[in-house]
Amino acid sequence: MKFDFRLNGVVLFLFSLLCLTAFLAIAQSAVLLTWNVHVLEAFQAIVLLACVPFTWFYVKPKTLTEQKKWFWIWAMAWWLMFFGRSISWGRDFFPEVPHVYYRIISIFVIAPVVLMLFSPHLRAEIKYKWQQLKLPFWYLLIAILSLFLADSIEHHRFIDTLLLSNHANQDIVEELYENPFILALFCSAFYFMQQDRVTEQDKLMPAMQSELSPKPYQ
Repeated sequence: MKFDFRLNGVVLFLFSLLCLTAFLAIAQSAVLLTWNVHVLEAFQAIVLLACVPFTWFYVKPKTLTEQKKWFWIWAMAWWLMFFGRSISWGRDFFPEVPHVYYRIISIFVIAPVVLMLFSPHLRAEIKYKWQQLKLPFWYLLIAILSLFLADSIEHHRFIDTLLLSNHANQDIVEELYENPFILALFCSAFYFMQQDRVTEQDKLMPAMQSELSPKPYQ
């Protein structure tokens, strides 16, 4: 496993977002009580759903090798699962529907993420990326840290008493911590998308090399 430790403006922005959330959560301020948690949840759901078509149109899996194609379709399944989880599998829109139906929906949405792991193509690509490519250290660190903090707030685990000064703000603080998690997760995926994407220039390169290569004398 290798890491890419390069810093950039996006990393600094995400760290600033994380620190700002921590400050607002710890500070004795009522400003968070004026924020609408449902608006924030809707924004996150839209971002997660948008990641599905973005991945498809940016990476263009059909132009990739079989291994990479499986990997990015699997990534799209992950985004769809995150979206489904963010809206409680649809319960947020239709709360009167019996929970058993949402349990069935969750099974069908989660199943592709699990079942695709049986593909040798996918496993080979995951192994290749894990062993051969550099992982974006800062994006992954921000994602893991944000998830840890959001989970601590939601389930009252670990250091939640140190992270929250007013329990009335619990829901909004949890959602605020999930913002850098989602953005860092997307940046991590985009980091690999840029490496795997086949551009038009890449497609023309073999033909150009063939044209420029020395021709045998006739």
